[in-house]
Amino acid sequence: MHFSHPNKEDGAAMWQIVNETSLDQNSAYKYIMMADFFADTCLVAKQNDELIGFVTAFRQPNQENTLFIWQIGVKPSAQGQGIASKLLKNLLKTEFSPEIRFIEATITPSNQASQALFKSLARDKKTECKIEPYFNEGLFPGDHHEEELMFRIGPVAR
Repeated sequence: MHFSHPNKEDGAAMWQIVNETSLDQNSAYKYIMMADFFADTCLVAKQNDELIGFVTAFRQPNQENTLFIWQIGVKPSAQGQGIASKLLKNLLKTEFSPEIRFIEATITPSNQASQALFKSLARDKKTECKIEPYFNEGLFPGDHHEEELMFRIGPVAR
């Protein structure tokens, strides 16, 4: 398995993984755009030239030292191998300028796997993980959507 920053050709495979999992679905355009315009803050995992996982992230516009993790997706056939954790750890090895000091993600209360992943990252980095309500249910239109809790990890050291 190898990790690299994505390119726009990886966008369709990223979108396909989302459609095979319980992640919130976005258009294929979103993944192509993330893989092209935000490649420096995203990462893909490939095995035998097949994309099996990805992380999409971006810098907070008003907080350049904060990396917001939008989604982490792993093909169902590759789940349970620690790929999500490896994607995060490898992404954080990237030379960011200015340096990333905080990692943020919003996670629903029922998504115990993602909560465990980010709490584990905070433990590995020997820093705190603050969790607080962020996007309440009333903000989401249409069908019921759980609230999103903000996980803020940091400060992190390289």
